[in-house]
Amino acid sequence: MAEKKDVQKLKHPIAPFFSPQSKVIILGSFPSPKSRETGFYYGHPQNRFWNVMASLFLENTPETIPEKKAMLERHGIALWDVIKECNISGASDSSIKSALPNDIAYLAACTEAKAVFLTGKTAFSLYTRYCSDTVNLPYFALPSTSAANAAFSCERLTECYRVILKYLDLQ
Repeated sequence: MAEKKDVQKLKHPIAPFFSPQSKVIILGSFPSPKSRETGFYYGHPQNRFWNVMASLFLENTPETIPEKKAMLERHGIALWDVIKECNISGASDSSIKSALPNDIAYLAACTEAKAVFLTGKTAFSLYTRYCSDTVNLPYFALPSTSAANAAFSCERLTECYRVILKYLDLQ
């Protein structure tokens, strides 16, 4: 359990990634310390997000940020997080307090998004609480790709994430 002194008040440091042609929006809760350090989403090497995306699209797992961005753009995926500012301890989603949401409705209006997908229970809960009333799109919970979610193998995660393909007109 994190001690109070470990809690930091942080602002989201990473811009949303999207193109006007993005068809789905994938949202996490708030960037991990490693993602904040690398300057892009799902930056921890043990997070399985990029492996899952590569499996979905039958591609090699992207290694660099430009490769990750190219994959997202090729497949019409926007990435961001639900929270723009919060008190948090390390990478612990369960420690998030005093959260302020990002403007997901604005992101949706800037794209051709047909659906929003939330990676993990906390992201889903925060989105439901702060954003679902202002974004006129269907939204769905997906399991976290964090290594801490040991109940899900990479193969099982990929099967769960396959629902995204329906909204990309690939299924």
